[in-house]
Amino acid sequence: MFNIGWPELILILFVCLLLFGAGRLPEIARQLGKAINEFKKSLKQGEDGSGPKD
Repeated sequence: MFNIGWPELILILFVCLLLFGAGRLPEIARQLGKAINEFKKSLKQGEDGSGPKD
């Protein structure tokens, strides 16, 4: 899809480390994981038809 290789991934992680610092990276990763899980859950609810009705 995006065709990101190892060198690009390492560069992105290095830039994130410089921008946010080593202390905040685990917190950011946790929040990103929770957001992705919530997004997947809402998509699944929409497919089941159990979501809110308009």
